[in-house]
Amino acid sequence: MIYSLVASLSTIAYYRNAKRKRISSYDRTGGNDDRIYIKPGETAVVADIQGAGCINHIWCTMGEVLPSIEPEEYYLRKMVLRMYWDGEEDPSVEVPIGDFFGMGHGMCKNFVSAPLQMSPENGKGFNCWFPMPFKEGAKITLTNECNEVKVFYYYIDYEEYTALPEGLLRFHATWNRECPTAGVEQGNMSNLEWCFTGQNTTGDENYVILEAFGRGHYVGCNINIHNLRDSSKWDWPGEGDDMIFIDGEKWPPNIHGTGTEDYVNMAYCPTQEYNAPYHGLILGGRDNWKGKITYYRYHIQDPIMFEKSIRVTIEHGHNNHRSDDWSSTAYWYQEEPHRKFKPLPPVEKRLPLDEKSLLW
Repeated sequence: MIYSLVASLSTIAYYRNAKRKRISSYDRTGGNDDRIYIKPGETAVVADIQGAGCINHIWCTMGEVLPSIEPEEYYLRKMVLRMYWDGEEDPSVEVPIGDFFGMGHGMCKNFVSAPLQMSPENGKGFNCWFPMPFKEGAKITLTNECNEVKVFYYYIDYEEYTALPEGLLRFHATWNRECPTAGVEQGNMSNLEWCFTGQNTTGDENYVILEAFGRGHYVGCNINIHNLRDSSKWDWPGEGDDMIFIDGEKWPPNIHGTGTEDYVNMAYCPTQEYNAPYHGLILGGRDNWKGKITYYRYHIQDPIMFEKSIRVTIEHGHNNHRSDDWSSTAYWYQEEPHRKFKPLPPVEKRLPLDEKSLLW
């Protein structure tokens, strides 16, 4: 018998030896208050599943207690999503909720990819299709670091098994930010020299998307850039090569790219917003690439395997010349136990920079 843990169009007709389950925020009284209320500083356990299974879809949305209330600014960076597998104490997922579902900057916007989507109205319906297997249990929590009570609606759809098949890695996701990235002063260099010259022969100063230890495979990221340069000259904030160091290899790594837009499978300093299953440009920035930009690249058909460690990096501008606000969410699978994540920055260090406060 052919069996696939994750259903697809090509495997959907085969018998599935599992039970479909769901945990949701429906009103237990039979009424219409189909949501939970999370007070400031409170952590809500939104799922606590016992036994073996696999989460294969999450839908959620959130907002204020009353629809007439103006949403709290940057609440998508203030709400923190965590996931724990098989009774572990340290989370395997720890990401601000907006970033986890595919877009940073504390924003939401309609977009479609294969594993993650933000759906109408205005991207406020969040969906995740990354499979998340577990052998003994799964726990998902949401922490409110906002100033006000938040309401949260959700479905967590999963399959229940009598036993988890062998060989399945656990899902992980982590968030990083560098604001600003450590660039160099232009000084006496022309704009052409500053944008394109210099040699990076180590990768040591690159922006780090992921550093993980153990055995597993990296399956992609979203990247958010806020252009902070005060210049009216050609101001493309990309031009950074991706460099992925596997199992402790030195520069040049076997996986070495040719530019920011190339890593996300686009070309020629794009501004046109575009959504494909595994790569896209959700937010294209303003004229001359000013303002905020969001890319994604998911390695679903081409996961990047590692046996001992992986360090996924990318230059912030050629030769790391640029000083911009970079943030990212990385997704990967690996054997447990994983190395404990570095502490998530406090809420004030996660907030996006306000465009109005920048004096160009």
